[in-house]
Amino acid sequence: MSDLRKIIIDGQEIEVDGAMTLIQACEQAGIEIPRFCYHERLTIAGNCRMCLVEVVGGPPKPAASCAMQVRDLRPGPEGQPPVVKTNSPMVKKAREGVMEFLLINHPLDCPICDQGGECDLQDQAMAYGVDFSRYREPKRAVTDLDLGPLVETHMTRCISCTRCVRFTTEVAGIHQMGQTGRGEDAEITSYLNETLDSNLQGNIIDLCPVGALVSKPYAFTARPWELSKTESIDVMDALGSNIRVDIKGREVMRILPRNHDGVNEEWISDKTRFVWDGLRRQRLDKPYVRENGKLRPASWGEALSTAAKAMKGKKVAGLVGDLAPVEAAFALKALVEGLGGKVECRTDGAKLPAGNRFGYVGNATIEDVDTASAVLLVGTDPRVEAPVLNARIRKAWMRGATIGLIGEAVDLTYDYVHVGTDRAALEKETGNTRGADKDSAKVIIVGQGALTGDDGAAVLAQAVTHAEAVGAKLMVLHTAASRVGAMDIGAVTEGGIDAALDGAEVIYNLGADEIEIADGPFVIYQGSHGDRGAHRADVILPGAAYTEETGLFVNTEGRPQLALRSGFAPGEAKENWAILRALSAETGEKLPFDSIAQLRQALVKAFKHLGRIDEVAENPAVLLEKGKLGAGDFKSPVRDFYLSNPIARASQLMAELSANAKARRQEPMAAE
Repeated sequence: MSDLRKIIIDGQEIEVDGAMTLIQACEQAGIEIPRFCYHERLTIAGNCRMCLVEVVGGPPKPAASCAMQVRDLRPGPEGQPPVVKTNSPMVKKAREGVMEFLLINHPLDCPICDQGGECDLQDQAMAYGVDFSRYREPKRAVTDLDLGPLVETHMTRCISCTRCVRFTTEVAGIHQMGQTGRGEDAEITSYLNETLDSNLQGNIIDLCPVGALVSKPYAFTARPWELSKTESIDVMDALGSNIRVDIKGREVMRILPRNHDGVNEEWISDKTRFVWDGLRRQRLDKPYVRENGKLRPASWGEALSTAAKAMKGKKVAGLVGDLAPVEAAFALKALVEGLGGKVECRTDGAKLPAGNRFGYVGNATIEDVDTASAVLLVGTDPRVEAPVLNARIRKAWMRGATIGLIGEAVDLTYDYVHVGTDRAALEKETGNTRGADKDSAKVIIVGQGALTGDDGAAVLAQAVTHAEAVGAKLMVLHTAASRVGAMDIGAVTEGGIDAALDGAEVIYNLGADEIEIADGPFVIYQGSHGDRGAHRADVILPGAAYTEETGLFVNTEGRPQLALRSGFAPGEAKENWAILRALSAETGEKLPFDSIAQLRQALVKAFKHLGRIDEVAENPAVLLEKGKLGAGDFKSPVRDFYLSNPIARASQLMAELSANAKARRQEPMAAE
């Protein structure tokens, strides 16, 4: 039951929930309160004192608005609503004093600071500070930390807001940072000089309100006002995190998160944030044709006519890779089926039911995880498959949810009940409502590790039966950004990838780099990087990467989202749908669209829900036909978090992170 209270802020009367803090009430009234340590997704520290306000009739000193609740305010002498002032002389003087204190030891190195131009301390010193300091003593200096290859530290700039400490312990679930010492000796440090072991650590760069924690790969490469900023969608996993791509000239300089409460809140994984150096390396920038066993550069005309000649009158199979937008998959399906061929997107062999959206998406949203009282993970390691989702499961656990795991025992950053590792444990678990009342919300998350075996369909049916028995919602956690969209448009063959490739004379490979194609068929590869698929190809058609074309991606919960183009593909590379449209004219099966707008119209006409951007369609629960479960343990499909796709494998930084993670996993050897 809500506890509404009236409160007057700067002469404006508003009604807010009594549990709100004053800083939240002020925001609701449209009044900005400066802050350094307060962050709405972290616990309250109340230690920077920048958010001071005056409470009329209260103590004769300002109060920290982040740490005082509305229900703690006393009404006026005749029961009038409590009065809060945010711009009185007392508040102004207090803020100026706090700012003067903060700048006592802060080095004035803004010209060489990477945070310059987007620094909270800079902005608030201008808005709320004074233009002089009474401090004449020498400033203190602090040694910098080594947190690893991602986060560069300049700890002399640190103002001890503790946001990084709170994020790493509460959200990322690692306990490697903290504050030691008192008074002038207080400093943020990592315990035993450890480097950070988390795939969410890059978020502390965004959280730091000064230039103490900055991005190491981006350091000294660009200034914020030189960058063009584009809103996009991440494809490193299937969560569909909302991102902003910043480019300078033609180069992607950095990738930052955008706030979306329903998907990624305001966090992104380190792979999403730092993979951009892979967008420059090992790129396919011109068409190639294989001649006498060797690939040689060719013109677009020659490459397209060679591909068209190979496809005509032959048995064609189309494969949709993990990073392809819906439009490209739709164009490929139209082209290949027009030639009498088959298309398949389940390249990892997952037994996802075609045509049954509940079976390959489920009916749970990502937000449902936050409020769940029990979460059961089946054949998935969300810490490597979707780190941001793992942080949300951790949030539910911190609120008291019970987490169960059927699969490999791994470190998920929170405690869980390890039910078992194999199919028998899932069968035994069916109907068990551990730790949750019948009326509370429960979520079952089924990973691709559970669905890729021969009995994948039976495992899924068993999970659906269990969900029905305990009244839980089901979520299918995908690992490929393109999978749900390609399933939605029906880019599937009955019998899966084996049936699609059976007897195929020509394989059109749209960026599927995670599979080996046997010798024999003629292979046309369309993609952005010189990875496994390009090595096996007879014709290479260079396509755009996800930052270089506008595309629809449907995330793991079935939410269509639009990624906008931030730059152009290098060299002669073209947008993926355009290559397929040009090739269709060469084959004589011309596709009926000449622009991305016409393609989208055809797409939305055929699949209406894809036109409802950012909406999660309702998928009514359908019981699946049960099959016989096999034996064996569930294994996570992602063996190396940092090298899971061609863009990541082209990145030098991802290779370094992968090597570091491998070294960390090896047992330390004692000195002889």
